[in-house]
Formats: sequence, C-alpha cells, structure tokens
Amino acid sequence: MQRRDFSQHLLAAGTLAAAGLTRSGQALAQKAGPVEGQHYVRLSTPAPVSLPEGKAVEVVEFFWYGCPHCFAFEPTLENWVKKLPADVQFRQVPAAFTATYQLHQRMFYALEEMGQQATLHRRLFSAIHQEGKRLNSESAIVDFAKANGVDGDKLAAAMKSFSVNTKAARAKQLSEAYKIDGVPALGINGRYYTTVGQAGGPDRAVAVADYLIQLSRKA
Repeated sequence: MQRRDFSQHLLAAGTLAAAGLTRSGQALAQKAGPVEGQHYVRLSTPAPVSLPEGKAVEVVEFFWYGCPHCFAFEPTLENWVKKLPADVQFRQVPAAFTATYQLHQRMFYALEEMGQQATLHRRLFSAIHQEGKRLNSESAIVDFAKANGVDGDKLAAAMKSFSVNTKAARAKQLSEAYKIDGVPALGINGRYYTTVGQAGGPDRAVAVADYLIQLSRKA
C-alpha cells in the first residue's frame, strides 16, 4: 500500500500471485533473472546496513499492520525466511507514512522492547484483517494487548519511551534511504529493493529477493 493510493497496482499483482508463477515467470527467475528497473531498483546511494557478527547480507521488510497486501504476503514471507541461508540477517521495519502508520510503528517497537512482538505479530494481522478490529488509537491497542495477556499500561508507557522514539527515528531514516513509498517492500543489503507489485506477486517477490541476495554477495 503506497503513501497515497497503491491499491489498484498491488491488487492486480495479488491477482497474478493467486494464480501462481507462470511458466514465463519461472523462466525469468531461473534463466534470464529479474530485470533492474522493472523487477527491482538499485539504489544510487547505499542505505545503512546493520549486520551482527557472522552475517553477510541484510534483508529488511518494510510493512504496515493495516496493509491488506502485507497481510497477504505474510505467509509467503514467513516460509521464505525460515529457509534463508545462515549468513542472511532478516528484520522487519514498520513504515510510518501517516499518523496511523506511526501509531502501529510505536506499537511494534514497544512490543519488541517488552519481548512480545514475535508472539503477537500474527495476532495483530489477524485482528485487523480477519476480525475487523480497528487498532487505530492507543486505547484500542492497549485493550488488544490486555486481551492477549500483555500489560497494557506498560505497553502505553513503552510506546512513549525514549528507546521506542529512537527506533522509530532510525526506521524513518532507513525508509528514506531506501526511498520506500509503498509496502510491502524488501530492501536487500542497502543496495537494492523490490516490492510485491514490482516483482509480480508474493512468490515472485521472494524469488527476486533471492536473486538480489546473490547479487549482493558478488558485489
């Protein structure tokens, strides 16, 4: 979902994804490879990369809990992440295009500070997209947290904390460095990025990311 209106483009991509990879798409991934400027973008100025010891390539997913395309992408992404090589570091960065995005971003980092983000990640997506919950206010988020065994008062305090504000500022800097204007998007090692829309669907997006991981190693 773009900062303004990305819906029609990604909806069309989602329709293609639902049909699965076409033979021409498989040929692209296996033989010719993704095309720069069409299936992915090469950054003119590299974005910052944060790699722990033992890791060689960083992959960042930019997302928003309220984005239906991010929700649809999540199962494919989860399965793909499980199979990543040991030297690839994966992390998620919540986008912050609007006030609601920023609220969810603070929620993400506050839950991370409390050690609850991984536990509630899928529940948050399901609550919004399957149960119709509108988590667009702090009180709604606190109520959701309490219903899922998290201390709501601590969460509310953490959302306003210095550490969460610092993480949010770094996330904004990284999004700007990658020039992200829509989600879901994948940034690879500070050099490349692709989106589900650009790649042609969820399966194609992770195939393009695999290609860009290899490209990063060669670089």
